[in-house]
Amino acid sequence: MSRHVFLGIFEDEADIVAAAGESRARGFDIVDAFTPYAVHGLDRAMGLAPSWLPWACAALGAAGLAFATWFQFWTTARSWPINVGGRPWNSLPAFVPVMFELMVLSAGVGVVLTFLIARRLGPWRTPDIVDPRVTHDRFVLVLDAGASDPRVVRRLFADHRAVAFEERDMEGRP
Repeated sequence: MSRHVFLGIFEDEADIVAAAGESRARGFDIVDAFTPYAVHGLDRAMGLAPSWLPWACAALGAAGLAFATWFQFWTTARSWPINVGGRPWNSLPAFVPVMFELMVLSAGVGVVLTFLIARRLGPWRTPDIVDPRVTHDRFVLVLDAGASDPRVVRRLFADHRAVAFEERDMEGRP
């Protein structure tokens, strides 16, 4: 599937944030933004919803904690109860280190795998490089061409000190 888009290429992060905010205010459809590092405030300027990954991380950590608690109780009190020095079989304080470690492990590994699956990232995916310098020192804002006038978009990008403006068809974008 091909999508006709406008690309604005910027040298400064403040320029792309301002351009994204004005594009959204004018009603342009922002397709994506490519930056060499995380830019503070760009998500708000683009109008993106907060990420659901922290909730997934908390759920996976709680699942790991519950599994560790259940598994230790089952192994020490049900499956193989051994009386060591008269201590109880289901001693919760002895379970705490393993519970903590399994909670952190399942939350960390689980949220990475969840992110990779949700974003469809993997070795089978070919990268869509919009500009060769975007991984070094350029910032790219991608707007949907839709019913927009290229002169208006070019002027908007020029007002925010874009170093280049392109029109192109991007493959594989919804």
